[in-house]
Amino acid sequence: MTPLIRAEGLCVTLDGRDVLRDVSMEVARGEVVTIVGPNGSGKSTLLRALLGALPAKAGRVTRAPDLRIGYVPQKVHIDSALPMTVARFLDLPRINHSIPRDEVLEQAGATGLEGKQMAELSGGQFQRVLMARALRTRPDLLVLDEPTQGLDQPGSAAFYRRIDALRQSLGTGVLMVSHELHVVMAASDRVICLNGHVCCAGAPAQVASAPEYRALFGTGTQGALALYRHEHDHSHHHHGQDHDHPHEHV
Repeated sequence: MTPLIRAEGLCVTLDGRDVLRDVSMEVARGEVVTIVGPNGSGKSTLLRALLGALPAKAGRVTRAPDLRIGYVPQKVHIDSALPMTVARFLDLPRINHSIPRDEVLEQAGATGLEGKQMAELSGGQFQRVLMARALRTRPDLLVLDEPTQGLDQPGSAAFYRRIDALRQSLGTGVLMVSHELHVVMAASDRVICLNGHVCCAGAPAQVASAPEYRALFGTGTQGALALYRHEHDHSHHHHGQDHDHPHEHV
C-alpha cells in the first residue's frame, strides 16, 4: 500500500543548526504512528517539515496524490476578551468544508458545544473542538502535536480512545507527537524515537526494549504501560466516559 506521507533522508537546518539529520519515516492509511523524543529533539520540526511549513536542506517528503491533512496544533491562543463561539471557530478559516459542523463535533466527542464560548471550554473540550475543526475537510491524515498537553490522565486516555475510534471508523492515518510514554505505548501501532535522527522505530514493545530508547527514557515505561492498560480496561466498565479536569484552562 502506498504511504499517505513519507520522508526520505530528511535534513532540516534552523538558525544554522542541523535540527534533523537523515530522517526517514512514513505513515499508512489507518495507522497510528507516534513520535517521541526528549525536548529539543526535533519532533515539532519534523511535523512542520512534513506539512510543508519548513524547507528541507536535503532529502524529500512525498505525499499521496490529493492528500488531505487535518492538523491539531500544540497551542491555540483565544483571547478571552474576544467573544467567539465554538460554531464561529469551526467556520474559520473560510474554506469549502465538506463535513457539516454537527457531524465533526459528534466525531470528535464535542456534541452540543456549538453555542459555548471558546474561552469557557475546559481543556478536554477545547482539544476536542480543535479535533473537530481538523476533521472538517475529511482528512486522510490527522496530524497532532502534543494533543493532550494540560489534560489529566483520564482525560488523555479518553482523547486517545477517541483518536483510535476515528482511525477505525474513517480509516484515517494518524501521526502524533507526544511526551506521554505510558499512553503512547498502548495507543500506537508504531513508535518513532527521535533525537535529531531516528534512534529506533517499530512496534511499541520493540521500541520500549531498544537500548537507544532506554538510554533516552530509562526503563520505567513498562510499569506505567501495565498501569495504563489496567485503567483503560477499568474505564470501559464506566461506558468509556470522557473526563475533564475541572481546573484545566487553555
